[in-house]
Amino acid sequence: MTELRNHRRMASEILKCGESRVWIDPDRTDEVATAVTREDIKKLIDRGLITKKYVRGTSRARAKALDAQKEKGKRKGYGSRRGSKNARYSRKTSWMTRIRAIRRYLREIRDDGTIDRRTYRLFYRRASGGTFRSVSHLKTHLEMAGINIPKGEK
Repeated sequence: MTELRNHRRMASEILKCGESRVWIDPDRTDEVATAVTREDIKKLIDRGLITKKYVRGTSRARAKALDAQKEKGKRKGYGSRRGSKNARYSRKTSWMTRIRAIRRYLREIRDDGTIDRRTYRLFYRRASGGTFRSVSHLKTHLEMAGINIPKGEK
């Protein structure tokens, strides 16, 4: 095999990469060996006898597969959790979702005439104070207050 160390060095300077990333066509080494000047090397690069190898990166295939599983709701058990319950889903966020649902439901039953404005305000204030855990908990309180909620409701 012919000595191509000098050719590889020149090609690496022209291609602006390391010598290990220079690829020389193994079937045409004798043709490459005849090149003497940088211009000759440039011509070989144009002809495709010398090229630059791609940088090998880190594969994201495994990470994508994991993300797909997590999107389905898998891999979220106790053994996979790092961080407290509040770090994963903040108290504020859970409060916001809960209070919005409760207030939405109160608005609905006020607008359809199930409760009057005074009762609405009373339960609205209680909701703001954190009395109700959920909409179903609010419904039980409404029933205890003697307000009949049709079973067809949400």
